[in-house]
Amino acid sequence: MSDSRRIPRPFLSPLAAGGGLGITLYASFLLTGHGLGAFGFFRDLAAWLAEAAAPFWTAENMYLSNFIHEDGPLSSWIAWVIGGVAIGALAASLFFRRFRFKVERGAGIATTWRLLYALLGGALTGLGAALARGCTSGLGLSGGAVLSAGAFVFLLGFFAAGVLVSIASKRIWR
Repeated sequence: MSDSRRIPRPFLSPLAAGGGLGITLYASFLLTGHGLGAFGFFRDLAAWLAEAAAPFWTAENMYLSNFIHEDGPLSSWIAWVIGGVAIGALAASLFFRRFRFKVERGAGIATTWRLLYALLGGALTGLGAALARGCTSGLGLSGGAVLSAGAFVFLLGFFAAGVLVSIASKRIWR
């Protein structure tokens, strides 16, 4: 295999990537009547798993009982969007020669701690998405595209929290 096949291609420019995302968001509104967002699928999946494990508890749960679908979580349009995102991400990483099993971390942290921090951050982001009634893509992109005031308030809070966490965790990445 030649060396040119192993060298990853450069990242897209932010302008090109943002333009592609905007076109994708517009197409999503146009073709499905919905914006982009991922939280709904994971919420529906959690409700389905909870119903499988504890059906009576789930039926009595004021939050999860609203998201039980008779046909399961794959009956929702958002499930197929999530599947497309996963397939598209895999295809792009293979095409641009960037597919690798690797844990990104700074020299000052062990892989186990990095994975624990990632799990904690994901759990906190999921909790925030539940409290905000949507994820970053649903609120920030889709809400911002329709000029929702709540979307802009959310984005300000999200970026402020990101700055604070990056300052607090700066030593980890050194």
